[in-house]
Amino acid sequence: MNDAPTLVLAGIAGAALGVIFFGGLLWTLRKALASRWPALWIAPSALLRMGLTLAGFYFVSAGHWQRILACLVGFAISRTAITWLTRPRPRPAPLQEVRHAAHS
Repeated sequence: MNDAPTLVLAGIAGAALGVIFFGGLLWTLRKALASRWPALWIAPSALLRMGLTLAGFYFVSAGHWQRILACLVGFAISRTAITWLTRPRPRPAPLQEVRHAAHS
């Protein structure tokens, strides 16, 4: 039996779980930084994100370690992609005045 399509789907599901987890983390941090009580954003969000992620891993694995490994690889890839996409970009240097020969 060829299990490759199932493993690919598990990897895609892991990537989707990663986007939900890390996208939710980014959204939560932005809300918490603007909030008067950041703990009210961070604590419930962490519980919700971890619960959804663990339930997703459990559902995707269906008792097969290969599927959970593929799911974990997809999760890690999405983490890397989100980190790369949300990194601070360097600002271009301001244009400097060019000095020419002194005018008489």
